[in-house]
Amino acid sequence: MSLLKVIVLAIVQGLAELLPVSSSAHVVVTEKLLGLDPSSPPMTLLLVMLHTGTMVAVIAYFWPQWRGSYFQSGAAFRAFAWQVATFCTAVIGAGIVKIIERTLWRNVPQAEIEDLFGHLEFIAPALAAAGVLIIIAGLFERRHPVGALSPAHDLNTQRAGVIGAVQGLCLPFRGFSRSGATISTGLLLGVAKSRAEAFSFALAVVLTPPVVAREALRLLRAAHAGGADLRSAALASVLGAVVAFLAGLLALRWLSRWLEGGRWYWFGVYCLLAAGAVALLHRAGY
Repeated sequence: MSLLKVIVLAIVQGLAELLPVSSSAHVVVTEKLLGLDPSSPPMTLLLVMLHTGTMVAVIAYFWPQWRGSYFQSGAAFRAFAWQVATFCTAVIGAGIVKIIERTLWRNVPQAEIEDLFGHLEFIAPALAAAGVLIIIAGLFERRHPVGALSPAHDLNTQRAGVIGAVQGLCLPFRGFSRSGATISTGLLLGVAKSRAEAFSFALAVVLTPPVVAREALRLLRAAHAGGADLRSAALASVLGAVVAFLAGLLALRWLSRWLEGGRWYWFGVYCLLAAGAVALLHRAGY
């Protein structure tokens, strides 16, 4: 894999991972256009490093805000951890994955949900669904703006649980943007914009390590089975992580400006256009 392709993928991942437009959909399409095999061990290693780079970007961007809320005291941290623990994310996400694996591939040995990730015919409708949700939430927030943060517009257990459940629905479906769905759900529940954004990405940081660990385990299995030597891909993957980190910071600034400026729904418009483009690529044989 050339360094140019690594940089292109890193920019796509860094921007799309932290904008509500589904990074997985954009990365899968980019891989197909570049003629890359997403299931190969070098590609898996690269994607693990790209996710790590964007996770570090999220921590760097939101740390000042998190330090003043979730980490200002032991009680505040325990309250945050308790909210996260009550989420249905893991239960719903894992449950849907198992249902899909045991129904669609009940007769296929060692089938995994990742086998669906390269199918553009599934990505297009997921993108469209995310776009509709984002547009509805954006227009709702414009008509019912929330002012300064107050207890009435803060996150309580019920709202946090609903956001966590929606996040669980996003996990198995490539194209259904996690950040787009969770922030939009927060807006529809009346949560202040800045609070919904910060909380959504706090959940992403909690969620990302298990996802990266799962991908790393798949990488080790594939490398062991195929005898792949990943040393040549390691340096390129580190470069990709750095580029994804920088692109992620840019994406977060962009997202915050549009969210606070009442332009959230434009991300939904983009998702609908992207869904149409993905459907056309599928018809073209990609």
